[in-house]
Amino acid sequence: MNLRNLGQGALGLLLLTAGTGHLTSQREEFQAQVPSWIPLDPDLVVVASGLVELGLGAALLATWKQPARRLVGAAAAGFFVAVFPGNIAQLAEHRDGFGLDTDRKRALRLLGQPALVAWALAATRSGRA
Repeated sequence: MNLRNLGQGALGLLLLTAGTGHLTSQREEFQAQVPSWIPLDPDLVVVASGLVELGLGAALLATWKQPARRLVGAAAAGFFVAVFPGNIAQLAEHRDGFGLDTDRKRALRLLGQPALVAWALAATRSGRA
């Protein structure tokens, strides 16, 4: 197994774990990341995003051939971009969640989102790792 396959599988497992958390024990924690300006119930947003994460995680674990593999990676990267405003809102609105209880910690968390985008794209691109 090459590094790209390992990265894709690990990201799939990460998304399945996060998606499960959205629907179970971490549901309230994830609500801290829902921006106050979203005109939807925060719990609905958390449940919906958890279902998307479960679907993306399963797709990453099931899709290994191009070009579908690249499309799944792009969809995962797009999802990470789409939820980035939630991370920004958590900082701007000074909301605690997942141990992010200071603005410094919340600001450092913002750096993780571009890394997830890069991970999704790199793990699913064409070629050898």
